[in-house]
Amino acid sequence: MALKTLSTFLSPLSLPHHHLFNSNLKFIKFSTRPTLILCKSTVVPDTQSESDGIGAAAPTRGDRFLEIQQAKEAAKIVIREIKKTKKKEKKEKVLKVNTAVSSCYGCGAPLQTSESDAPGYVDLNTYELKKKHHQLRTVLCGRCRLLSHGHMITAVGGNGGYSGGKQFISADDLREKLSHLRHEKALIVKLVDVVDFNGSFLARVRELAGANPIILVVTKVDLLPKGTDLNCVGDWVVEATTKKKLNVLSVHLTSSKSFAGIAGVASEIQKEKKGRDVYILGSANVGKSAFINALLKTMAERDPAAAMAQRYKPIQSAVPGTTLGPIQIDAFLSGGKLYDTPGVHLHHRQAAVVHAEDLPALAPQNRLRGQSFPVASENGIADEFISNGLNGFSIFWGGLVRVDVLKVLPDTQLTFYGPKSLQIHIVPTDKADEFYQKELGVLLTPPTGKDRAKVWKGLEIKRLLKIKFEDAERPASDVAISGLGWITVEPICRSLIKSNINLEEISEELHLAVHVPRPVEVFVRSPMPVSKAGAEWYQYRELTEKEQEVRPKWYC
Repeated sequence: MALKTLSTFLSPLSLPHHHLFNSNLKFIKFSTRPTLILCKSTVVPDTQSESDGIGAAAPTRGDRFLEIQQAKEAAKIVIREIKKTKKKEKKEKVLKVNTAVSSCYGCGAPLQTSESDAPGYVDLNTYELKKKHHQLRTVLCGRCRLLSHGHMITAVGGNGGYSGGKQFISADDLREKLSHLRHEKALIVKLVDVVDFNGSFLARVRELAGANPIILVVTKVDLLPKGTDLNCVGDWVVEATTKKKLNVLSVHLTSSKSFAGIAGVASEIQKEKKGRDVYILGSANVGKSAFINALLKTMAERDPAAAMAQRYKPIQSAVPGTTLGPIQIDAFLSGGKLYDTPGVHLHHRQAAVVHAEDLPALAPQNRLRGQSFPVASENGIADEFISNGLNGFSIFWGGLVRVDVLKVLPDTQLTFYGPKSLQIHIVPTDKADEFYQKELGVLLTPPTGKDRAKVWKGLEIKRLLKIKFEDAERPASDVAISGLGWITVEPICRSLIKSNINLEEISEELHLAVHVPRPVEVFVRSPMPVSKAGAEWYQYRELTEKEQEVRPKWYC
């Protein structure tokens, strides 16, 4: 029986039978050691030997063992490649701010020595000297030097300045520079101009900020009319922000000029930062650079890092496109960076259509003072408005806006809030076209001068507005002109009342036609409570307990 089993075991080796019978007992004892038989159960299952067959053509147990090991090694290689690919895709998806490239500390444009009229230009000798001494972060480019001396040099298309080239910055480029934010963990400080609240709000801010928390900062509150109650304005801003359904941590009314509210923002940033980078985000000319300078000065009292950062601050200018790239500022001793980002350029604002030299005319320098039409006097209103009020008249706001009064009440008043440099003129509507053609560039500025008026495309957009109101004794709404200011519409102005009015018999709609350049936008919104009168007519809305919990708090 033992010999039969041994013969069966050796048969695959094709040994002649006479070798087996001539072998001595010592050989037989050596050949029956169990180590070889153990390979059958530990390496190759019995089922494989049945399917593979027997004979010289069948794979040996060693071949099967090698195949299994090779398969395992191949699987390991595939897994490693998959992990590398996923890691690479994730790295490409999360684009960090590139701080390796040397940039101008004033505007963030990459430094270059080839195009003298382009942003970021530095003469070659200065560049080489600063590079040799590792001082490129202290370099201010030629364009920023001119901006700091009041020159109007923009880097955005359509406004004069730099004509183009590889350093040219378009609106899409500026948005692309900020696209990485939605993939990073950061704290977003979003700035909004109170004079141009709707036009500067950045409606698609979530596309840039992602799920990151937002601190909303309302700038330039020092420009609001004298006597304005900030309690009313703060509630108005929170109400408008809540309607936009943004997850805002808090709202701050600030002035970079008077430093009002800046300390509160600094405290909120330190509280919510939690080691993350902080990005200052907003539309062009909303006041980001001025806000950062005020913020650094406030933080410098307690943080030595902020005090050191004041030496190289971003450039401030009224020109769109002043900041061209993210500017890193080492402002926190506790970790994390502060970034001044390029202003997101919105094509629907007035700054996108006027010439660079006319841009200062759009920026108010002092407190706003409303200009009302018709104007009340001791003897009542002007004779031409006694019978029918403003109906049949057109009001020009510089060369940028025309308002045709189609159907209003006899006592309706329009009050214009915007920069003083824009003169307001009123003419009969049937003479408005002739007046515009004759006075454009002269009385109606901007555009300034006949030369610019010749290439001016005019007021191509006409918006018909039907403004409804429930309480005739309160302002019905504001008509906000993107990038300029707003017009408050009062159905019945008490200072203009000429007779007893039966409120039940009057129409509940006011009809206006507003003409603006293409593609400037016109917004109809709830009236902002400004001046002393605003505090008298403004009504706080009753809130539910749930609304009180989710609504952000405002500070000044």
